[in-house]
Order: sequence, then structure tokens, then C-alpha cells
Amino acid sequence: MDASSVSPIEAGHPATESSGLPAEGLPSWVRHGIWWHVYPLGFVGADIRPSGPRRFGGRGLDSLIDWLDYARDLGVSGLLLGPIFESATHGYDTLDHMHVDVRLGGDAAFDRLAEACDSKGMHLILDGVFNHVGRDHPAVRAAIHEIEGTLRPDDEPWRGLVHAERDDQGRPTFAVFEGHDGLVDLDHGNPKTMRYVADVMTHWLDRGASGWRLDAAYSIPVGFWAETLPKVRDKHPCTWIFGEVIHGDYPGIVTGSTMDSVTQYELWKSIRHSMQTANFFELDWNLNRHNGFLDQFIPQTFIGNHDVTRIASEIGPDMAVLALAVLMTVGGVPSIYYGDEQGYTGIKRECLGGDDDIRPEFPDFPAQLSSLGSAMYRAHQDLIGMRRRHPWLIAAHTEHTVLENTRYSYRSISTDGLHAITVDLTLTPAPSVTITDRNGRRLYSFPG
Repeated sequence: MDASSVSPIEAGHPATESSGLPAEGLPSWVRHGIWWHVYPLGFVGADIRPSGPRRFGGRGLDSLIDWLDYARDLGVSGLLLGPIFESATHGYDTLDHMHVDVRLGGDAAFDRLAEACDSKGMHLILDGVFNHVGRDHPAVRAAIHEIEGTLRPDDEPWRGLVHAERDDQGRPTFAVFEGHDGLVDLDHGNPKTMRYVADVMTHWLDRGASGWRLDAAYSIPVGFWAETLPKVRDKHPCTWIFGEVIHGDYPGIVTGSTMDSVTQYELWKSIRHSMQTANFFELDWNLNRHNGFLDQFIPQTFIGNHDVTRIASEIGPDMAVLALAVLMTVGGVPSIYYGDEQGYTGIKRECLGGDDDIRPEFPDFPAQLSSLGSAMYRAHQDLIGMRRRHPWLIAAHTEHTVLENTRYSYRSISTDGLHAITVDLTLTPAPSVTITDRNGRRLYSFPG
């Protein structure tokens, strides 16, 4: 669309007839939701690769209680937590889905955090690692014993969750996640696995969680979720469940799986790369695709998470503010990765411990943060606050008015066509962003 095109607002009719339907079907706590995404094992300074028994180090999951006012002042409505269940190392090699990791203070720490969140009107979303388990999970042991003919009574509850085969020497072998020998795939074709996952999800929703992020959902057949998730929603119809999907047919995966949403990695990549390479044509192309997704579901949007290099390391702090402005002015359910609001830097590396830099320990209390992050925190407050004052942005479609390599202006338009804001991004001579309403009133400005 070129700058001379007539917008739906100017033409006097809605952007589309059906674009508001996906948002209207979401629970109100999701429609108004903005999440502070925290990797708990890193946040509390837990020993990620213990050389001996895993032990409690003095700070548990409930240490986040001291940060709830900080998060609420930031403008978020709840916590999106990384893995919290018993695991061997980093949280994704699960040992027991029904108990909180001893390094995080156990189940009682979760209960205290859930109660504190509830008292402040905040919600908890948990990370469900259901594609694979750790090598020492009882389901793996049961599969080994079964193939060796040494099944024991305590193996029986776990038999069938993991499938093992014999190698040429008769030893048990397993399918594993993306070549990681310590991450053994669950058998997603077994109805017993479906019941197990549904039971785990329901248990923690009963206990105080509100929703789920499904880790590595792209590796699991959509039919598995289509069978499993309705069992969860039978008891918790107002839950919200989204899957980690890096690429592929986003709308098809949402529809086939019955998930509510998926992670919008395409948008994440284009925001960063378009600014890094001074090529706003890339961002515009992806925002047009994003419009199509919004007609069918509301994506989970982000500019940082526990698996990627920090946004400030990738494009610098000034352009990181521009990236945040895009995140807060386009459709989606956004999350802020802990530390990004302080301008933290960190590089992801492909090596042992390569995630440590992007999964840092936080101080005991917000007052112990360096003052160097205050300007970035304020920028987050201002942009999140603007987002909250325009809740229709969750389903807003965009159209560009100016498209150049280093300058990009777009309108974000409500699905009923009655509301709009304009976002003007410039990379040279210095990164800047200005956001105005339909009457030209300035809503936010960052001069770079």
C-alpha cells in the first residue's frame, strides 16, 4: 500500500468485518495482558549445572514477591515464568512435573508467589515442557526397564510415556530433542501421555496459575494438542495457552492444535533485523503478514526472551527503544523479558553455558538495581502505559504511510476503524520515534 492509499478510517468503514473476533474470544485478563517474562532459575541465582545434589541456595521462587510492585509499576499485568519444575539442570530436562524445583524452594514457594500475585490482581503463566524430559525422569527409567525385561511395580505409572527401541547391541535407544542426548522425547502417540500432560496442566491451574506457554510446541504433532487441551479447558475454560513456534504455518498450527496463540518469531526477527540493516522494507513486509495472522488469532509478541541475544546487544539501547515502540503499537499479546526494561545486555552463544549471559541473576530487591537502567525503565513505563490507554491495539492492523530504508511511518488502526495512532520511526541521523493520535496529539516521543 502506498502513501496515497485511503485508510479504512478515512473511508469510514472498519478495517475488516472479522478482524476483531479473535480478540473478542479471549478472556479479559489476556486482552489487557502484558507480561514480564522471567527465567526463574537464573533470576534467583540457582546452580544451573550442579556437580552434586541439587540444593536450595537461599532464594526461592517466592523471592519474586519482592519484585511484584516493580513489575506492576512497569505496567505489566502478570508474570510469564520460565520452567519451575524439578529438573536436572536448566529447567528443560524435567524430572518431575508435579513439583517445583528444590532450587526454587519447592511447592510452598510457588503457593506463596501465587497468593501474592492474586492479592495484587496479577496472573501467572507457566512454561510447560511437554515435548521431552530429562534422562533421569521415571518415564525414561520405566522404558529402559521394559525393554530390558526388568519392569518394577513403581515403573507401571510411567510405562508408555516414553518409547524405547533396541540398538544393534540390544541397548535401549530413544528419540531425543534436536540432537540433545539428555532430552528424551515423550511418546505423543500414546493416549497415556495425553492424559499425563492434561493432568499436569490442570494441577497447576488448580493451584493458582492462569495459563501456559508450551515449550517446543513446534516439535509435537498438532493432533496431540487437539486431543489434550480440551481436557484442560473442560475444567479451566478461561485459561490461555500459547505454543512456542519459531516458523511454519502459524494460523494452521493454531487451528489444528486448538492452542490460543503462538510466539511471533517472524515479527521478532524483522524488528531487529530491519533496524540492524537499515531496511524498514523488511519490517513492513512482516507487518503485512502480521495483519493476516491477526485476522485469525492474536499472536504472542516479544522483542526478547530467554533463548536469544539481548535486544540492546543486538541493536544498541536507542534502537531498542524503537523496537519497544513497535512492540507496543502493533497487534498481539506482548511480553517484556526481564532485564530488557533496564537495558541489560547479553550474548547468546552456542556452547556449554551459552545461555548464562542472557539468563542473569537479579538482586534481592529492586532498590539494588543500578541507576544506569532508569532511563530505559522509564521508556518502558511510558510505552506500556500508552499501550494500556489504547487497549484496542491488541488486534490493531497496520498500514504504512512512509516507507524508506531509514524512515518508516505507519498507522495502527482498530478493528472497528474508529481509532488510530501513527508511529514515525527514523534511524538517521539518530534513532528516534514519535507516536501521535488521530488529532496529531503527541503520545510519546524519543529523540535518540
